[in-house]
Amino acid sequence: MIPFYIETYGCQMNVSDSQVVAALLADNGYEPCQSLEEARVVLINTCSIRENAEQRVWGRLDVFRQLKRRNPELRVGVLGCMATRLKDELLKHPAVDWVIGPDSYRMLPRLMNPSVLFGNELSPVQTKLSMKETYADVMPLHDLSGGVSAFVTIMRGCNNMCAYCVVPYVRGGERSRDPFSIEREVHNLLEDGFSEVTLLGQNVDSYCWQDPETGETTDFARLLERVAGISPGLRVRFTTSHPKDMNDNVLYAMARWSNICRHIHLPVQSGSDAILQKMNRKYTRASYLQRIARIREVLPGCAITSDMIAGFCSETEDDHLLTLSLMREVRYDQAFMFQYSERPNTYAARHYSDDVPADVKTRRLNEIIALQNELSMESNKADIGRVFEVLVEGESRRSADEYFGRTGTAKVCVFPRENCKTGDYVQVQVTSCTPATLLGKIV
Repeated sequence: MIPFYIETYGCQMNVSDSQVVAALLADNGYEPCQSLEEARVVLINTCSIRENAEQRVWGRLDVFRQLKRRNPELRVGVLGCMATRLKDELLKHPAVDWVIGPDSYRMLPRLMNPSVLFGNELSPVQTKLSMKETYADVMPLHDLSGGVSAFVTIMRGCNNMCAYCVVPYVRGGERSRDPFSIEREVHNLLEDGFSEVTLLGQNVDSYCWQDPETGETTDFARLLERVAGISPGLRVRFTTSHPKDMNDNVLYAMARWSNICRHIHLPVQSGSDAILQKMNRKYTRASYLQRIARIREVLPGCAITSDMIAGFCSETEDDHLLTLSLMREVRYDQAFMFQYSERPNTYAARHYSDDVPADVKTRRLNEIIALQNELSMESNKADIGRVFEVLVEGESRRSADEYFGRTGTAKVCVFPRENCKTGDYVQVQVTSCTPATLLGKIV
């Protein structure tokens, strides 16, 4: 068996893709190893969503070049979004032997065969995007070393064409995976000891699979219910939702099934209609707030989190203030917040000027972060005294005497270990908090 090592950067989709790659290799005479030093093959799964993500990968490739000097037999492949976007540039790097895009992972075993590599039977660059590939027949090789939560990809690609986003260009259009293969993977995860799954897609609300024999259609709400029905002891999460596509049926499914977690990540990006239109987000501030109101009507107590971008093209101070006012109105539990980073070949890069000065972007981002910290603290303080069911995920970073886990509302909770273990469900009473974490005790 030939040892291989995978490094993964970026989102949960890349984590799931790395597990698909590991499964394909394991079926073809390779075995995963735990360190670079053991590996004969190193694969780096990359992200292109922001420039700093790509810069980290270039830095790692320089490290791999040094490793190859000490071990000339070492082979290195670049996977993922950067592979699609920068294929020719990547292949010029002295560390790189193969460049493989997200829809070409089935080619890896053939590419990694030395006789193929040196015989030039295949190009070392395989980045063609597909409108059919979902890897539905591949059971991902999940890490079984004590994990309790797993990602399950339900669809690939994106059709939304947000002006700032590179994903449709590097991952292609939307394809939904058949629900039967999703159910099989979830069943396998349960048998392997996992207690929670997160259903993944760039836009899960647009999931739609039609049975070629019966014509019956499975939408996301129905898929949610099918997965939740596999076991009452299985926690079900999902990400990411799109405000233009989330419908009431998804909310009703969440209300019917207690094991579907009461948490919705609903990225808004901006509170200004002018900026939302320029981003091609296809909803307005008013329609977004209507969706928030509907969530809270159907799912009282549901946690709502979001994404915000500071300093998108032409954003004025008034636009920025509208984002802050929307945050105050919604009162998000948590958020991911970023400065706008122009990505080559996106609509924004081709048609708009990145005209907000860097110092203004930084100041606006800092104001967004400061406000969200206030809102998160307010949200967490409201939980003091309450008791939550927490899935124990592992040892706390700050102390071996403490465990951490998440509530059904996706809040991180830290508490003394006492008589429990990873994978247990425990009742935790919140005694104090920080903006990012609930602190409590088992009751």
